Amino acid sequence: MAQRAIKFAAGSAARPGGTADAPAATPANSGSTASSDYHAYVALAGGYSVAEVDAARDSILADSISADSPEGVAVTPDGGTVYVAQSGQYSVIAVNASTGAETPVQVGPYPQDVAVSPDGKQVYATVTGGDTGPGGPDAVAVISTATNTVTGDITVGSGPRQVAFSPDGTRAYVTTETGIYVISTAAGKVVRVIPDPGGPQGLAVSPSGKTIYVTNPNAGDLWVISAATGRVMDRIAAGAQPYAVAVIPDGGTAYVTDMNSDSVSAISTSTLRTVATVHVGRLPEAVAVTPDGSQVWVGDDLSGNITVINPATNTVTTTISGGSGTATLLAGPLGIAFTKAG
Repeated sequence: MAQRAIKFAAGSAARPGGTADAPAATPANSGSTASSDYHAYVALAGGYSVAEVDAARDSILADSISADSPEGVAVTPDGGTVYVAQSGQYSVIAVNASTGAETPVQVGPYPQDVAVSPDGKQVYATVTGGDTGPGGPDAVAVISTATNTVTGDITVGSGPRQVAFSPDGTRAYVTTETGIYVISTAAGKVVRVIPDPGGPQGLAVSPSGKTIYVTNPNAGDLWVISAATGRVMDRIAAGAQPYAVAVIPDGGTAYVTDMNSDSVSAISTSTLRTVATVHVGRLPEAVAVTPDGSQVWVGDDLSGNITVINPATNTVTTTISGGSGTATLLAGPLGIAFTKAG
């Protein structure tokens, strides 16, 4: 289908204006990739809000969740609660998806990311802080979804960044300033540390749970790690500054954003080779895949847009943008989470 631009509608949250041009993108004529059953929650770090988007129509349903510089966002499996990491505060916000009621949960300074366990009972929040050196924050806060209170902290490396659970929920993986920490969720403690001097940031776990993918912006590569042994099986060149990574549901392709080249690499997980490079908006820092695998959403921080890619053809089909006309709000979409509609 032809590429089209959709605007972030004005919500109740205050947002700074901007005049950056919307990025050019290659139109795709491969047919619709609409995911009729899903809504997306998009954390707009520069817009001080979280927007809810209908993934089938690329229409903005609401922009009323207020948050201070939100980066991470996650939704419980039943879709009932949205968790937002406020990187400008000391809290994670628990939002009732039906009523919009917000409950702040104090976790520590400047949380960057959140993840909900597969059983929906816990939320892990990375307490990143402003100092990533020795003596800086080094914890993952554990939140009970039943009470929306912190039940404990798990000590990891300094400056924890991204967090993801294994599909069976027995492990959680955390990128930090110096490596990847593996947590036993049953024991609530670290059981393995994988040193990584390349400044690991982005993190994804394969649908089988057997492989961990980690981006290293400083080193310019993507690590492929065995979940069973913690061994680094391969290092793949992934642009000048690979930042975020996501894997499609069949496990066949990993999508990696490269901030320096304003592009996304589609990497075959079987051959570990780049099969396509897709040009997107400026400074892509987030990537997520719809649960049915029909769309890849890329958060373009500097452009303030979401670029939607059809993974069947690796072409851009839609740009969801902020502001009016070709102007953007510089909303900084840094986190994307999907949930079943209705």
